[in-house]
Amino acid sequence: MTIFYPNGKPYINQSPPKKKTAKVNFANRGMTLEEDLNMTNQYYLERDIAVIHKKPTPVQIVNVDYPRRSAAKITEAYFRKASTTDYNGLYRGHYIDFEAKETRSKTVLPLKNFHEHQVEHMKKVKSHGGICFVIIKFTTSGEIFLLDAEHLIKYWSEQKSGGEKSIPKAIIKGQGYPIPQGYMPRIDYLTIVDRVYL
Repeated sequence: MTIFYPNGKPYINQSPPKKKTAKVNFANRGMTLEEDLNMTNQYYLERDIAVIHKKPTPVQIVNVDYPRRSAAKITEAYFRKASTTDYNGLYRGHYIDFEAKETRSKTVLPLKNFHEHQVEHMKKVKSHGGICFVIIKFTTSGEIFLLDAEHLIKYWSEQKSGGEKSIPKAIIKGQGYPIPQGYMPRIDYLTIVDRVYL
C-alpha cells in the first residue's frame, strides 16, 4: 500500500530498521523499594493493621522563582539537619523504626550507604526497647531481606576499627529474613516482625 502526501508525492519511510532487543523482565518495572514500601504502608494503614509512615526530609527553602503565580519553582534549598531513618510508626503497641536500602551489588551491602547519625539513632531506638531493622533489596535478583539493626551496628563498629566496609549477602541471608513479596501488600515485612519480635 502506498501513502501519498497532500501534494501527491509518495511517502517514503526513512526511519532506520528496528533493532532486535533483548527480552526484558517487566516484573516490578520502575518500582523502587521506597515506592513498594509506601504502598505496603498505605495497605497496612487502610486496613488498620499498623500506622507506619515515611519520615519527611527536613529542607530549608532559600530561594523561589515566581515567573507567574501558578508556577512557583524552588531554585535553592538545603537540608536543614541530618535525617535519621526512613520509616517509623506503631504496630500492635510497639514502636517500629527502620531504614530501607537498595544495592546493585550481587554479593554485599556497602556500609557507605549509611550515615553515622543513622546508626547512632538505631542504637538509641534499640536501647529504649524499640523494634529497629533494615530492609535491604538486592536489585539484580529482586530479593528483599529484613536484617535486625544489631547486625548493622556491629558491622559499622568493626568498620571503624579497620574491619569490612560492607555486609556480605551470605550474612544477610543467614542472620536476616527473606520478606514475602506479592501484590497487596507488596512487601509484607510485618509477617517477619510478627515472627521475630512479637
